[in-house]
Amino acid sequence: MRRTAARAGGTATAEAPLFDPVDSLSPATPASPASPASTVAALRTEFSFELPRGYVDESGTVHRAGTMRLSTARDELVPLRDMRVQENPAYLSVVLLGRVITRLGTLASVHDGVVENMFASDLAFLQDFYRQINAEGHTRAAVSCPHCSEPFEVELAGSRLGES
Repeated sequence: MRRTAARAGGTATAEAPLFDPVDSLSPATPASPASPASTVAALRTEFSFELPRGYVDESGTVHRAGTMRLSTARDELVPLRDMRVQENPAYLSVVLLGRVITRLGTLASVHDGVVENMFASDLAFLQDFYRQINAEGHTRAAVSCPHCSEPFEVELAGSRLGES
C-alpha cells in the first residue's frame, strides 16, 4: 500500500519507507517530524549480493557479485504465461529470478538461461535473497529474552541456504 502526503502545489509524494533504504535490511530509525521534507526518503530498489559458489560461464569465468531489483507485480505474473512454467511449476523461480537479477559479474545480460545453469546452492541463496528484499526489506523480528528481558533480533527466514 502506498501512502502519500500532500506537498505545496497539490502534488503528492511517497512517505518514508518502513525500512532503511540505504544498505542494511534492518528497520529504520524514526525520522524527525520537524519538517515534511525530512520524512521523504528515496526507496531503494536494487540490492547487491554475492553468490556462495558463483556462476561459471562458457569460458570458465566465475561470476559471484551481482545486483537484484525489487520485484513488481508484472514480474510475478508474466512467468505464469511461460510454457516452461505451465509444464513444470518449479521452473517459476528460474524465470522470475531471470527477470529481477540486473547484474551478475561481468555478464552482458542476465536471463533465465543463466539462472538455470547455476549451482543449486546459488539458486537456493537467490530464492532466499528474493524473499528477503521483497518482504518489506527484512525478515527480522525484535524480541526479548524471557529470562533477562534483554531485547535482540531474530532472523525469521532462516540462516542457512535454502532454509525458510
